[in-house]
Amino acid sequence: MPLPRRLLAGLQTVRVWIGLGVLAPLGMLLVSGFMLYDLRREMWGRAEETSQNLLRVIERDIARNVEIMDLALQGIIAKVQSPLLDGAPDPVKQLVLFDRVVTADGLGILVLFDEHGRGILNSRYPSGAGGSFADRDYFQVHQRDPDVGLYISKPYQSRMSGAYSVAFSRRIAKPDGSFGGVAVGTLKLSHFTQMLQTIGLGRDGAINLIRRDGTRIMRYPYDVRDVGADVSGASTFRRFLREGSGRFAARTDRDGVHRLFTFTQVGDLPLVLSIGLSTEEIEAGWRAKALMIGAALLALCGLAVLLALLFGRELRRRGAVEAELARLSMTDGLTGLPNRRRFDRELEQAWEGAARLGGRPLALLIVDADHFKRFNDRYGHAVGDEILRGLAGSLSAAIHRPHDLVCRIGGEEFGVILPDTDEEGAVRVAERLHAEVAALSVGSAGILAGALTVSIGLAQATPSGSLADLYRAADGALYAAKAAGRNRTCRAEARPAAAPHLRLVATANPAGAA
Repeated sequence: MPLPRRLLAGLQTVRVWIGLGVLAPLGMLLVSGFMLYDLRREMWGRAEETSQNLLRVIERDIARNVEIMDLALQGIIAKVQSPLLDGAPDPVKQLVLFDRVVTADGLGILVLFDEHGRGILNSRYPSGAGGSFADRDYFQVHQRDPDVGLYISKPYQSRMSGAYSVAFSRRIAKPDGSFGGVAVGTLKLSHFTQMLQTIGLGRDGAINLIRRDGTRIMRYPYDVRDVGADVSGASTFRRFLREGSGRFAARTDRDGVHRLFTFTQVGDLPLVLSIGLSTEEIEAGWRAKALMIGAALLALCGLAVLLALLFGRELRRRGAVEAELARLSMTDGLTGLPNRRRFDRELEQAWEGAARLGGRPLALLIVDADHFKRFNDRYGHAVGDEILRGLAGSLSAAIHRPHDLVCRIGGEEFGVILPDTDEEGAVRVAERLHAEVAALSVGSAGILAGALTVSIGLAQATPSGSLADLYRAADGALYAAKAAGRNRTCRAEARPAAAPHLRLVATANPAGAA
C-alpha cells in the first residue's frame, strides 16, 4: 500500500481520532499556559517599574528635605560663630538665624543647644522651653565625637509639641575647638505621611524609612507602634544592608504578607528606603483573568475531550457495524458458512500464496448434495433449508486445520479450499466429508442417517495451469462423480495439451447412491 494511503488509513482509526481529540485540547492548554505566564511576567514587570519610579521620587524628596535642613544647620552654625552677633538681643538673633521656609509647620523647628543641653534659641518656642535635652541621642553623639558631621537621630516624641519627630543635628564648636553645643533641626513624621498619602500602594503595600542601625524612623501606612522599632534582626532588613539597592520578593516578619520589595540607600545618608507591594495584589488582576480564561479553556477542553470520546465511540460502533456488514457480505445467511464472494477471494489468495511459496500444493473440493431437489420437493423448503444447514455442519466438522475453508458457493453446492494439501491429502479429506454426511439425519422429516449423500469433485493446482483451470477441473470432476452414480469422489488429473483426465476414487457409500 502506498505511503499516503497508509497514512490516510491510519488517520481513520478510532485511537488516532481519540488521541487527536485529547491532544488538541492539551495543546490549547499548553499554549494558553504560556500566554498566561507571559501575562503574569508582564504584570510583575509593570509592578517593578512602578515601585522603582516611586522609590526614586520618594528618595529624591527625602534627600532634598535633608539637604535643605543640613544647609540651614550649617548656616545657623556659621552665623552663631560670627562675632557680628555677639551682644545682639535674642529677637535679632532669631530673625537672623532662622529661615521661615525651613521652619514651616511640617518641617518642625530649629534649635540651638548649649554645651549643657539647654535650648538657648529656637525658631518657635521661648528659650529654655522643654528643659534640658542632654539625654537625647543627637546631643550625646556630638558631645562624644567631634567628627560625626550631620547626625540623624532615632525618632522620638517631642516634649514641646508632643509630635513624633526625627532630628538632624550638627556640632557647634567653641573658638578653642571644644564642645559648644548642638544645632538641631526637626522633621515631624507627619510630614512624611502627608507626602506619601497620595501614593496608592494597595491594601497591603508599605513604605519604610530605616536607619542603618536597624531603627525604623517611620512606616507608611502610619502606626505609632512602628516608630523607633528595632528591625535589625529582620531578614529583609539584613538583605537591604547586604545588597544596598535592588528588589526581591519575600514574606515579612512583621505581618507575614508576601511583598515585592524595591529598596535603596537615600543618597549618602545612613538611611534605607524601601517600598513593598503585596504580591497577591500585584497578581490579583492576573489571577482574575487566569481564572476566567482557565475556566473557559477547561470547559472547552472538557467538551472537546467529551466530543472526541463520543466521536471515538461512534467510530467504534460504525467500525463494528461495518465489520459486521463486511462479515455478512462474506457469509451465507442460511448456513453461516462463507459465501461465494468469500470463496472467490480466499481461493485467489490461496493460489497466490502457493505460487509465492514456490509451487506449494493447493487442492480444491466442489461438493454437491445428491438429489437435493427431490428432498426439497417432497419435504418442503423448510426441511430443505434444514438439510443445507446440516450439511454445512457436517462439512465443517470434517475440516480440522484452521487455514482450510468450507464455503457455500450456491444452492446445494459447497466448496472446500485446502491450502498446502496434495491430492492424497485431499482424498482423505473427501473421505471424512462422506463419513460426516453419512451420519447426518433430519429428525423433523424422518430422514435417517445414510439417506443423505454428496458427490465431490477434486482437483489439484498445477504449475502450468491457472486458477480458472483449477476451478473448471474440480467442477468437471463433480459432474463426473454425478454421472458415475453420485455418493462418490472423482478427481481430475491434468494432462499436457489435453483436457483434464477424470478418475473415480473410492466413495464413502457407493451402495447408498440412488
